[in-house]
Amino acid sequence: MSDFPKIILGSKSPRRKQLLEDAGFDVTVISIDVPEDYPDTLKEDEIAEYLAIKKSEPLKENIQENELLITADSIVVLDGIVYGKPDDKNHATQILKTLSGKLHKVYTGVCICSSSKKISFTELSEIKFHDLTDDEIEYYLEKHQPYDKAGAYGIQDWIGLCKVEYIKGTFSNIMGLPVAKVYEQIDQEFKTRNLN
Repeated sequence: MSDFPKIILGSKSPRRKQLLEDAGFDVTVISIDVPEDYPDTLKEDEIAEYLAIKKSEPLKENIQENELLITADSIVVLDGIVYGKPDDKNHATQILKTLSGKLHKVYTGVCICSSSKKISFTELSEIKFHDLTDDEIEYYLEKHQPYDKAGAYGIQDWIGLCKVEYIKGTFSNIMGLPVAKVYEQIDQEFKTRNLN
């Protein structure tokens, strides 16, 4: 895909880097710490996109010609309550007990910037877990340590393989980046011929 720009990924997530590379993009990672706080007035479907844009702000000034900056954020929502990354093992245990057997939402917000243009969007997926026993939660947390993941789980590991009843939406969105939507937006808005 030689007519696609180089991707600068503003994220610490190895999963997002892997997803973009698997989609054929040339990816360089630059990560900084940005507080993941947001105004209380935001609706649940606005939070992830707000955070993705916020993460882009310190990095966008350094974008070179024929480069794109991509930043993203994911949140898990159940019954109007937002679940980000867990604070510790006890918090992760409580989150997974809450999600057990329930249908919940995963919103991923994405911001894509060139040196002259910025777009952002939100993708929604829904996922339902089978019931999780205390032993299964303990096993999962010990083996996979999902403390850097919204909702205290990674869909690509054991819990996604063994305890998902169904998914509505894209798998990659639950992993942290809606790759098909990202590809579509870059193809339409940011190919080399469209950058200027």
